[in-house]
Amino acid sequence: MPMTLIKGNYRVVKASPDGDSIRFYPNNPENWKKLPTRIQTNHSGGAQLRLDSIDALETHFQTKISSLGTQHQPLEYAHAAASELLKFLGFKNITRNSREVVTEAQPEQVPGFILTRFADAYGRSVAFAFKGESEAEDGTSVFFDKSLVKKSANYHLISKGLVYPTFYSKLYPDIRKQLTIAAEKSRQEQKGLWQVDQTNAGFVLETLETITDKVVILPKLYRRLLSYLGINDGSVSLAGFSNYLKSVDDKLIIITEGHVTGFDYVVEVDGQNLKLNYQPEDLVFIEK
Repeated sequence: MPMTLIKGNYRVVKASPDGDSIRFYPNNPENWKKLPTRIQTNHSGGAQLRLDSIDALETHFQTKISSLGTQHQPLEYAHAAASELLKFLGFKNITRNSREVVTEAQPEQVPGFILTRFADAYGRSVAFAFKGESEAEDGTSVFFDKSLVKKSANYHLISKGLVYPTFYSKLYPDIRKQLTIAAEKSRQEQKGLWQVDQTNAGFVLETLETITDKVVILPKLYRRLLSYLGINDGSVSLAGFSNYLKSVDDKLIIITEGHVTGFDYVVEVDGQNLKLNYQPEDLVFIEK
């Protein structure tokens, strides 16, 4: 799987890094132009990374149509993922304010490199993140194999059980397989959030606080549910949730069945009971 290698530094002060997203400043901002899709950058050439194949619990999420303001998922594991990512990359002594913004960090930046191929719909570089230096030349195409995958922050967080595997169709199958093995192992060993995960076991939605403070579930399911509740006139009734998912039209492939379908097909709603009927790593979402 060929990917573009870009060297630079990670910086977190005045930003809000979480378990699957962080700001990256390339040594040569011109390298962004080597990607087929446009990356949104700031005045210094820095861009937000969206770490490929993983999804951390939300620390500060707001939908475009929601009247609910900024919300989060249970913060113990949301913060644990963010802290582990920064620790892995080389940051120490992180201080945040009440809005999750980093006010102090030691050091203020750390060297690293990314492997990336494109931007997501929000202009973020979809990337695998690495600490330290690479012997490969900056801006060149690198073959991304399973040995390199295991050195990434993405793989590290999955192996620690601090993020969910969340795959999209542009990811090559051999890379997905390595990440799936790591996810299944961390689940079997009950690491991290797998001790409390209720995505497949299911839960009863009683109040908004059920998903913000009590129940740990796949973040993609959380985001869709929160967006639905935001237009639900203050009610937590799930009576219209399946139809809402159909309207959002998230397409996916169920790997074990070779079935192309919608997210609504794999989410079961029974009154106020809600669950995902497939393991997260068995689903591959199709980019919009």
